[in-house]
Amino acid sequence: MGFRVAIVGATGLVGSEFLRVLEQRAFPIDSLKLLASDRSAGKRLCFMGEEHEVEETTEDCFDGIDIALFSAGGDISRRFSPAAARAGAVVIDNSSAFRMDPQVPLVVPEVNPDDIRDHRGIIANPNCSTIQMVVALNPIHQVNPIQRIVVSTYQAVSGTGSAAVDELREQIDHAVKGGNGEVTPQAYPHPIAFNALPFVESFLDNDYTTEEWKMVQETRKIMHEQDMPVCATCVRVPVYVGHGESVNVELSRPMSAREAREILADAPGVAVQDDPGSQRYPLPLYAEGTDDVFVGRIREDLSHPSGLAMWVVADNLRKGAALNAVQIAEVVVKEEVLSPIARR
Repeated sequence: MGFRVAIVGATGLVGSEFLRVLEQRAFPIDSLKLLASDRSAGKRLCFMGEEHEVEETTEDCFDGIDIALFSAGGDISRRFSPAAARAGAVVIDNSSAFRMDPQVPLVVPEVNPDDIRDHRGIIANPNCSTIQMVVALNPIHQVNPIQRIVVSTYQAVSGTGSAAVDELREQIDHAVKGGNGEVTPQAYPHPIAFNALPFVESFLDNDYTTEEWKMVQETRKIMHEQDMPVCATCVRVPVYVGHGESVNVELSRPMSAREAREILADAPGVAVQDDPGSQRYPLPLYAEGTDDVFVGRIREDLSHPSGLAMWVVADNLRKGAALNAVQIAEVVVKEEVLSPIARR
């Protein structure tokens, strides 16, 4: 049995990754509709060896669609997701528009797949940084409950979009060729090449950024721990693809690094790369194009009797976005929790 799938934001970085992931995982598709802005309408994209023309997104273009994958920003999601759900599609939205809505499941399939059953037409895909962290931490939390999380991220520019990728490339090229002065930054308020920007998105009144606050709130919702203390510092670094995270947790009881490695070695979606003597640890450069969340530098926190520290890396466009959304769609199909409208 195949399904009728729509991709909103098909021409963006995550939209392109949607197409790759759907093809690589042989998701059962009867028909595919590619949607984007009016500026992108008419472009042609290839899927399974066949070209598909991109259409403009409108409220009436979701008739007959079973699953709609959205990655076109919060404004587009808020405008069109309810229309898609009313038409009978299960919306899996990659923006922040519905993540903290109490009636919308926020899902990482390795952590809380059962929440998918409670959807009312829209399922939210978490923030990329949150996804890779909870995939790495939840297996430990199930054995030894986490009391506090402190995380610092090192986030690739592709999380901002293709314009930021182009900007980094241009700034590096300018510097390598000995250009005078700086290229005027557009995607960020400061140059990103050979730099690290200690903020992601925008600042809030409490001096945290929106990205940091997402990690706090989303982690609590996904892990069903509403009072979990989480402190996040999010940093943008000159890497094209692949987010890194330095994660420190305080546990309910002491746990050795060896036990943590054994737990994570058997955890779904996790690949342990942890042999410092052989210079083996996760690197964003080698995570690109892969599906796993890579964990290494696992060690006991010598400053706290029940602390653990680790380094977590994943491809932010795949597990951090497109892959997680497709995995949600796979659960929707497997558990037969399509929209009641679609099933009529």
